[in-house]
Amino acid sequence: MYKDLFLDFDDTLYDTYGNAVIALRETFEAFRLERYFPEPQVFYDAYWCANIDLWSRYAKGEIDRPFLIVERFRRPLSKGEGLEVTEAFCLQVSDRFLEFCSNKPGLVDGARELMSYLRDKGYRMHMCSNGFHEVQYKKLAACGLRDYFDSVILSEDAGANKPSKTFFDYAFKETKANPAATLMIGDNLQTDIIGAHDAGLDTIFFNRWNVGPSPVPTHTVSSLLEIKAIL
Repeated sequence: MYKDLFLDFDDTLYDTYGNAVIALRETFEAFRLERYFPEPQVFYDAYWCANIDLWSRYAKGEIDRPFLIVERFRRPLSKGEGLEVTEAFCLQVSDRFLEFCSNKPGLVDGARELMSYLRDKGYRMHMCSNGFHEVQYKKLAACGLRDYFDSVILSEDAGANKPSKTFFDYAFKETKANPAATLMIGDNLQTDIIGAHDAGLDTIFFNRWNVGPSPVPTHTVSSLLEIKAIL
């Protein structure tokens, strides 16, 4: 029934959250931020709160990349005592964090097994991501999944983010995929699943974060290897 698979990357295949937890600790230590915070968790909690909000706004087109990069560290750094939080310092912290993060190899449980299975089944596979160009290719190299993908579709190249129809139109143009024979797999109900549904695709929602039930996905799974029973 399906010939092409559009796959989200971050937190669907690549364990962005798990890798970022490690990279955030390394960043905290590299800048000796313990001098300004009563405990590291204050910084970590503020980072995740900012990161979730900003990426959601970025996907909707409400903010641009430069704002996201600065703001997601300005907010947690501002929780420190006696720390001068300039834009230049936020960018410095961001660069070090992305360096640490993009070199991490961690995958979501079952990701490599699933990708090998899908490749052996003959599906054409296309990575579809809102992630930044230079970071995503480093992550792909670090985790060893690059060779599984026939193409890499990034929002910066498309000129629009998921869930915009413009993103999916660009993906169809680049991959020559037929929407009627294409399936989207992702962990984000809004950007991956609702976006793909609105673009006319069937979907598999990887409910990694145990959100409430939704009528939108064609299929819902709680682990990646459950997808083998569908495909």
